[in-house]
Amino acid sequence: MIYERVFLKDVFKSIKTDATLTSYVRSNSLAIEPDRKRPCVLICPGGGYYITCEREAEPIALAFVAKGYNAFVLNYSTREESKEVFPTQLLEVSAAMAYIRRNSEYYNVLKDSVIVCGFSAGGHLAACLGTMWNEEFISETLGLSDKENRPDGMILCYPVITSGEYANKGSFKFLLDDENPPEEILEKLSLEKRVGKHTPPTFIWHTLTDDMVPVENSFLFADALRQAQVSFELHIYPEGVHGLALGSRETRDEEDFRENPYIESWFDLCAAWIERFINTENKGEKLR
Repeated sequence: MIYERVFLKDVFKSIKTDATLTSYVRSNSLAIEPDRKRPCVLICPGGGYYITCEREAEPIALAFVAKGYNAFVLNYSTREESKEVFPTQLLEVSAAMAYIRRNSEYYNVLKDSVIVCGFSAGGHLAACLGTMWNEEFISETLGLSDKENRPDGMILCYPVITSGEYANKGSFKFLLDDENPPEEILEKLSLEKRVGKHTPPTFIWHTLTDDMVPVENSFLFADALRQAQVSFELHIYPEGVHGLALGSRETRDEEDFRENPYIESWFDLCAAWIERFINTENKGEKLR
């Protein structure tokens, strides 16, 4: 396995923060498909833009590795460790996506099967990338070539999406370092309004009883995808608290509060979606 941590500022001169990208990459074997390239998942943990949640980081990466994919975890700028505000985080996730593509041979990654995955506020960041990757200031700031930072798919897990009626206001407070952000910037960051033909295929799951990030966030984004005629898959579980991650023992908290075997199926459904819609090696065969 290639397990290493890269400071993005060491690769992109315009990144000044301590954001890191950690790889969980399966090594190829001379005995088993020595030239194999795999789909790759770039993971953005949640944490309300105040922290990055460990339960939604390495355990998620290892679960994807076990399914046969390569994975990276982005530790982006959050309020606990940094005073950086938006769009710093968007530049960081864009740089991470471009870094993976530029090093796809080294990491044995299928260049056209790189997916961004986010949980809660990390889902907001992932969806920022999926809806804003084509803004000129990103490519100009980072020195990117055409579509280097475009995700081929998005996996959004109980995501923060809207800044409107169903907003998780704390996430926007910490992202913008402002108790009462200007309406103009809130409108820009209400991502159901940013969806278009440029948005990649999306897998979404949420629980109906989430009392921190209302399920309407996922409904709004799914409806925007439908109106833009962008392929998506949406799963709503009838019960479950916020922040379930895998829902298994591997991601439960110290009080066993976030273990819910009923929702564990989301991960297998997600892997099937990747094989169906994202894995370019298998597309020709799977979609006939």
